[in-house]
Amino acid sequence: MQELEKLGAGSVKGALEAMLLASSDPVSATSLAAVLGVAPGEVSSALADLAAEYSDANRGIQLREVAGGWRLFTHPAFHDQVEALVMSWDTRRLSQAALETLAVIAYHQPVTREGVKAVRGVNSDGVISSLVDKGLVREAGRDPQRAQAIRYATTQAFLERFGLKSLRELPDLEQFAPDEESRKFIRERLSGRSIESTLEEAAADVDEERELLEDAGEASDE
Repeated sequence: MQELEKLGAGSVKGALEAMLLASSDPVSATSLAAVLGVAPGEVSSALADLAAEYSDANRGIQLREVAGGWRLFTHPAFHDQVEALVMSWDTRRLSQAALETLAVIAYHQPVTREGVKAVRGVNSDGVISSLVDKGLVREAGRDPQRAQAIRYATTQAFLERFGLKSLRELPDLEQFAPDEESRKFIRERLSGRSIESTLEEAAADVDEERELLEDAGEASDE
């Protein structure tokens, strides 16, 4: 039988902190003891001491026993600060194209890919797929006018990551515009006009162009 090593209390606690910090799931005292090569009772005692030390010192982290194991958590008192930091990470990871597409979907949901393209002026299929993968956008049924067209809307995760209780708290887009030209664009394309009207105008332009081509063809035949 393997002889268990007797480590100093400080060494055990330090090793436990390092291992728990590296783990995203609860780890049992038995598993931790097996890695350290010490008795499970020694690990259990060290974990209890650590939990008490964090609590007594009012540290920013807590050590709790959950789901049959031990895990480090951030202190509930600092929830708002942690949430703000995580939100800043999520925002920075989004490209400019992703932010633009997400804004269109947020303010015009449910909206189809064609609707997003009508506002942005470019194909956004890949960006929308990426937002779906990130959990910020979801499929919201089919367009009743175009059965094959999927409509998209934001998710609960979108609200959580941007600190919103509901879509009613979406800010005025104009406050993010860097200049008057951008503010005018936002007013005309996002705030003041519906996706449907934009699509109708696009369709009207296509019809007009088709009529001109047909007229030109008839004139050349004559």
